[in-house]
This record gives sequence, structure tokens and C-alpha cells, in this order.
Amino acid sequence: MFIMGYGENDFYDVRNAELDADGLIEAPLIPLRDLVVYPNMVTPLFVGRESSLLAIQAAQAEGRTVIGVAQRDVNVPNPMPDDLYRMGTEMAMGRVMRMPDGTVSVLGQGRRRVEIVEFLATQPYIRVRARPIVEERSGAIPRQTQAHMRAVLALFERCVNLNHNIPEEAYIYALNIEDPGWLADAIASTLNLSLAERQTILELLDPAERLRKVGMYLGRELDVLQLEDEIQSQVQQEMDRGQREVFLREQMRVIQSELGEMDVFQQELNELQEQIAAAQMPDEIADKAYKELSRLSMLSPMAPEVGVIRTYLDWLISLPWQATSEDNLDLAHAARVLDSAHYGLPKAKERVLEHIAVRKIAPSTVKSPILCFVGPPGTGKTSLGQSIAEALGREFVRVSLGGVRDEAEIRGHRRTYIGAMPGRIIQTMRRVRTINPVFMLDEIDKLGQDFRGDPAAALLEVLDPEQNYAYSDHYLEVPYDLSRVMFITTANYLDPLPPALLDRLEVIEFSGYTEEDKLAIARQFLIPKQLEAHGLQDLGIQIDDATLRAIIRDYTFEAGVRNLNREIANICRKIARRVAEGKRYPRRVRPAMLQRYLGPVRFMHILAEEQDEIGVATGVAWTEAGGDIMVVEAALMPGKGDLQLTGQLGEVMRESAQAALTYARSRAASLGIDAERFEETDIHIHVPEGAIPKDGPSAGVTMTVALISALTRRPVRREVAMTGEITLRGRVLPVGGIKEKLLAAHRVGIKQFFLPAKNKPDLEELPKRVLKDMQVVPVDHIDAILEQVLLPAVDSGEQTGGEPEGEEAEATET
Repeated sequence: MFIMGYGENDFYDVRNAELDADGLIEAPLIPLRDLVVYPNMVTPLFVGRESSLLAIQAAQAEGRTVIGVAQRDVNVPNPMPDDLYRMGTEMAMGRVMRMPDGTVSVLGQGRRRVEIVEFLATQPYIRVRARPIVEERSGAIPRQTQAHMRAVLALFERCVNLNHNIPEEAYIYALNIEDPGWLADAIASTLNLSLAERQTILELLDPAERLRKVGMYLGRELDVLQLEDEIQSQVQQEMDRGQREVFLREQMRVIQSELGEMDVFQQELNELQEQIAAAQMPDEIADKAYKELSRLSMLSPMAPEVGVIRTYLDWLISLPWQATSEDNLDLAHAARVLDSAHYGLPKAKERVLEHIAVRKIAPSTVKSPILCFVGPPGTGKTSLGQSIAEALGREFVRVSLGGVRDEAEIRGHRRTYIGAMPGRIIQTMRRVRTINPVFMLDEIDKLGQDFRGDPAAALLEVLDPEQNYAYSDHYLEVPYDLSRVMFITTANYLDPLPPALLDRLEVIEFSGYTEEDKLAIARQFLIPKQLEAHGLQDLGIQIDDATLRAIIRDYTFEAGVRNLNREIANICRKIARRVAEGKRYPRRVRPAMLQRYLGPVRFMHILAEEQDEIGVATGVAWTEAGGDIMVVEAALMPGKGDLQLTGQLGEVMRESAQAALTYARSRAASLGIDAERFEETDIHIHVPEGAIPKDGPSAGVTMTVALISALTRRPVRREVAMTGEITLRGRVLPVGGIKEKLLAAHRVGIKQFFLPAKNKPDLEELPKRVLKDMQVVPVDHIDAILEQVLLPAVDSGEQTGGEPEGEEAEATET
């Protein structure tokens, strides 16, 4: 806007519109786009509409004024009365000038505020009747208004000093205005206000109120200008500091050059360049490293990004790209190493020896296997991985995945994050310093997942020989070759593993050890190791086989030998203390000494029943510790035919009990059971050790035998155990965990074991000693089991061992 005084001679001949009898004026109207003209202000107007140009020409022809009114929406090309505000300004129009772009420019001088009363015409231009608004000026300005004028002028002065877009003449002009309303209009015309705020100032008729509103807008503008000034000052300071630093460093460089010294930062850059050249990176990755080094050299040593780039280059340089361990392909040596460190485990040892043999014959075509050792805790999975590395002559490294829930733990973080670093795979490769180690991913079944991603999915690329030759870590962002790494994973069970991950693994099962296996391991490995660890190897101390069996049976309950090793160490510590105190110590540890050394017996294992009983059958169960005996009890009581199940049984076991009852009812006639008895008798099936949850279909045949035994009063042979899923037709279906179940049955002295016929191939994995000591009978139908395990019926009046006495006996008999 132009302040009053510029080109004002052009407006002397223009008269204000004359008032009619109603005190109104009639004049052409021009819509103003994004503009509000105040009285006493001169403003350039750029006229683009033909109707507005006609209105101006008509007014100039008569030497009269026009009315300028702001339109509500600046995007309306041809505004109508509803598109315009009702308060505007009467203006005198000056000279009309044609602009090079075809538009017309004209100066407009605001005369007075007017309120639109009536629209007379809209064509060829808008013509209206309006009421002029004349501000009454009293002779003396109130003191409060004078104070307000001074405050507004002070704020305006500060705004002019901070805003270079407002000319200093604007403040001088405002300083010489004595009317408060005029002052408010003059200041408002220079501020960067929205159209609505400008219109608000125009529509405020009270000069004091208008001045107060302008003061509020000035305060807001001043806050923004001060903040902008602070930001500019900070930027300028940073620029000055940076320029000063560049200047001083250039001086230092020149001085060091004259003295024959080298800049520390430049020396570091030279060292990095030498390290990149010596790292034997592939060409693609070396180009990436040199590009990052070039970026680093262009930065100031104090720049924040220097640390990020330097750390990234350190990772690239320190990773092994070509360094390898030479494989020892001597099969006899490998077999010797594996046998010297581990007892049994024929499948795992055979697989490793086969890999060595293939590498010896076809070293360029064989791919490293991805093995998965699955078995109970303490069966030697992790230690076998170390022995494999020793047999091959490779480095061994282990990463535990238990509890890992973040995908970034495997694939790393992207460099955009503060504190980003590679994942565990790359970190471990950096630590091992060779590209062909034996890499053990321990406890892969303990991986979790949450909102941060699925680590198991991130392992798909790592454990796929078709992909891991170009493994991509989020931090490195360059391919890294893992194809020469021999990955070995371990797990206690396979159920938690996703199918896609399990498909990439070559599973080798580690079954629980038999009692004879544990004796051999203790003799060959555990006892010599603990005697040496406690300094007792030269004292001739011996532990009897009977003592070891007692430890295995009464103080440990496991498929492996970890707790057995712990108890042997406990005995050695007790003896070592007596040796250190100079007291007599036993040279032979006998079973009678165990309570003194290890305390009371910890495990009371369920053994085979001591006598044949009615309604009691022996089954077997698979556990994480291997296998265990499971007794199923069935009792009958007078009732309404209800079936009650206890022992914390899962849904599958409950369904097996229902299937057993249905089979018994369907075969009641052939089994010699009165069909009406089912309607008058409640049946209670219980599996002891109720605090332990139990589930699975393999107890189906055991429940069926116990139930039919109770219904027919035929005792079950005590030295017999069984497993298998039962159907409504009495068929026996295959189940899992056969080896562990048979070992558990053998441990407690079972002489005959019934299993599904389709599980017969599983017997090949059993030790020959177990098959020699125990008769294993494959069956297809439950009738084959009933014929051999049920003894002749016992009279109801005859007391049978193991039956309830008193009231409970009467209930069973009923």
C-alpha cells in the first residue's frame, strides 16, 4: 500500500458522491480480490475484469468516486452481491495505466467508509446505494486513547525495525497522525494480515476499539518477527562459526604443511583408504566404501555425520570377506574327534562324516548343510557343534536366540536411526574373522515375535543356501556371502517353528539317553572331568555302578546328563573339602553314602504296579525330559451314567476318554457287560499327578483297557504298558515319541509293551538291549490288547489288591 501523499494531486478534481434525501449515495462498485482499502490510504489496483474497468471509466467520466468492496472468496471470477462484504470504502480513482501483460493499473484513494444498502444493477457493472459512515471527532482525545496510541506506535516502531518490508517512512507518517482511527487504519494497511482480519478492522467503527484491535495484531506480528530474528541470528552465528573454523583449519593445514606435518583428520582418512584396499572386499562393496570415504573427506571433522560414516566404514573394513579356515578333510581324524567327545549320537556323527567325504571328493560343488539338532535338554546338542568345528578345523561361534523378539536383532537397524548397528549375524561374523565358521544358532525354538517384527521370518534368508550367498543386512546395505558358513541350529522341540523355516532345516533328532547310556557317559566323560576339575584325579577315588544308578534314578529326572554331571560334581566337592581339611575321605563312593552327600531322595519315580489290579492300566507319556510312566485309574459308582475326568487333562485326552466309553458301550455284549449298567453307573477316570497338565491322544488305549477292566472286574497285568490312539471301532492308530516312551517303560521294569502296528518302523532307533529285555507287541486293534492284558474276572465278594475298601469298594462293585 502507498501512504497518503504519493500522487495525491491526481485526486483533487474527484468529488465525493452527493447524499440524497435519505442520506445515501449512489455509485459504481468494483469487487476487490484479496484487498481491503482504508480511508485516507492510496492503493494501486490491478484491474482485470471488464466490468470493473467499465465502472472506473464511468466514474472518471463524471468526475465521481467508486465504492471498493472485498469479495469473500478470492477464487470467484465474477462475484455477485452475495459474494461481497457489506462494508466497503468510497474511493477516488486516479490515472489509468496499461501494463505490458494486458492488465490495467490504477491508483485508488480511500475517502470514507460506506455500508452497502441496496444493489441497483449488476450489468454492465455493479451499481449500489450505500450509507456513508462519518466518524465523529471531538476536540480532545481521551487520555486512555492517547496512551493506547503511544503504545501502538511503540509496537509499530519495533515492527518496522525488525521487518525490512515496511519502509521507515510508514512509521514517520504514522507518527504524525493525530486521529486514533486514522492511525489504526494507516498501521493496519502495512501489516501482513488475512483478508478476514483486514475486513474486521474496516468494520470496527469505534476508533478506540479499532486501535485496540490493531494493537493486538501488532503484538502478534512482533512475536513472529522476534522469533524470526532469533532464528536468523542463530543461523548467522553458525555460518560465522563454520566460516571461522574453515579459515582456521586452512591456516592450520598450511602451517602443518610448512612444518612437514600432516593433519590428524587427513591422516585418519589416509589410514581408512589403506584399510579399505587391504580388506579384500568385492568390487561392488569396495566402490561403496570409497564413495562413503569421499563423502567423509568433504565433511568438517566436527560434523555430526562424521561419526556415522566412520562407524559404517569400520564395520565394512573389519568384516571377513576372503579369510577362511582350511578344512581338515581327514575322515579318520573327524571320527576320532567326534567319538572322543560324545557318546552315541550315531545319526549326527554320520551326517557330519558324510559332509566331509563329499567335500573331499567334490569341494567346489557341495553346499554347506543347514542342520537342526532337536532333542531334550542336556543331550549334547551344543557341545556336538563344538566338536564338529574341531573335527573340521574351523572356528566355532554360538549365538543364543532365546527370547529374541525384534527382527532388527537378526537383520540390524537402518543407518537413519541413532545408535544403529548390524544384526547378530554380521556382528558374529566380524568377531570370528573367517567366512566359513561353524555357526550355531542356539534355542531357535525360543524365538518370539511382537510389534517389532518376526525374527523367525528374518532367519529365512540366513538359513537358505539358495539365498544366503547375498545376505542383506539393513545396516550394511551391501550383499554379504554366508554360503560357506556351516549353520547348526538347536531346539528342544519343533512345534514353535514356522513351516517355511522348518522346511529349510535338515532335522536330526537327539533322543533321551537310556540308563546304560548314562552309565557309559558318566564313566567315560563325566567322572574323569569332574575329578580333574576338583583336583582329585590322583587320589584313586571311584564311584560304583550301583551308586551311579542310584543317582540316575533317585536324584535326577532328565533325558540328558546335565543334572547327573551336577550331582557328580556335588559329590566331588564334598570329598575335596575333606581332603583340604586333612580328614579321612572315602576312596569308593557307595549307594549308602548318597543321602549324606546329596541329601534325601528327590524323585520318587512311578514304577510298575506291584500286583495286578482292577481298573488300573499302565500307559506311557512323552515329556521334555524324555518319557515317563502314566497310570490310568477307572472307578465305578452308583449314579446316572455320568463320566467324570480328573488329573488336569487336556481337551484331546478328554475326547479319548469319551471314545473309550463309546467303544465299551458298543461292545458291551461281546465283553460280557450288562448294557443297562451304563445307565445306572457313574464312571470316574483319573490320571495321577494332577498338578501336571496332560494332553494328547496316545492314552486312548490305556483308558479303554482301564475302563473295560473296571466294568468286567478283570485285573490288568502289572508288567504290561501300552500306547496308542483309540477309535470308535477299536482301531489303534500311531502316535509319536515311541523311543522315549519305550525307554521310560524299560527303566521301570515293564516286560511287555503294546504299540500301534504302524509305529513298528520306530523300533529301529531303539537300543538292542531294550528290545532284548522287553517284548514289544505291535497291534492294530484294541481286542488284541484286551486278550493279553486282562486276567480272568474276580468275584465281587473277593478282595483284590489295589481295590478301594469300605464304602469306596462298594461303589466300585456297584
